[in-house]
Amino acid sequence: MTAFLRVLAVDDEPPALDELAYLLRADPRVSRVHTAGDATEALRVLRDTDVDAVFLDIRMPGLDGMELARVLRRFARPPAIVFVTAYDDAAVDAFDLGVTDYVRKPVQTERLAEAVRRVTGSRVVPSHPAALALSEEDPAIPVELAGSTRMLPRSAVRWVEAQGDYARLHTADGSHLVRVPLATLSERWADAGFVRIHRSYLVQLRLIAELRLANSGYVVIIDDAELPVSRRHTRELKDRLVRAAKQDWTR
Repeated sequence: MTAFLRVLAVDDEPPALDELAYLLRADPRVSRVHTAGDATEALRVLRDTDVDAVFLDIRMPGLDGMELARVLRRFARPPAIVFVTAYDDAAVDAFDLGVTDYVRKPVQTERLAEAVRRVTGSRVVPSHPAALALSEEDPAIPVELAGSTRMLPRSAVRWVEAQGDYARLHTADGSHLVRVPLATLSERWADAGFVRIHRSYLVQLRLIAELRLANSGYVVIIDDAELPVSRRHTRELKDRLVRAAKQDWTR
């Protein structure tokens, strides 16, 4: 396997930075590892050096990892961003930034190798317009799966259920709990066809198989799930379904 990735590891804790750099250098796909102890030093490195990916801690003094990631996204050729953090409360912000992966500390060799694989995949056609458009149209959100964090494409989500300050994302093969309020997803996913049908439910409009009247009011059917529609959302939902059907007829 040919080493070709140039990466920058950023962490304000020297032991954590040393371990991350050691694990990255041990990966045969990585050709060079630069290090920085804070965001200011990272920007100095990036001023003089081209890198393919930044493996970045989030909680750092001064300019934190999230703020640095936003700066990196404005680069003419932004590097892939992998958050390496002990916390899971930045999932929604990571999702908005379109990060490549979200690795939890303590870092496991196998998990970091998976992150490197994701970086290599994202760098295959980084400048192809179709690839960039696809990335923007179908962003991913970090979810916990079998003790590790994975990036779930938004297109895999069929409906969302509120659970307090969390939301449960339902896919064709299971569900994932994320620390994101339903109201936040409702606002940010509206342009992708997700509609609010109830204070506790957000659904992908195109996946609604049926809207029918039940004993307690209207319900929608998605896959094998029957989800309630609140009175305040019923009229809007009917209008949306009619408009969507008319668009299909005129195509």
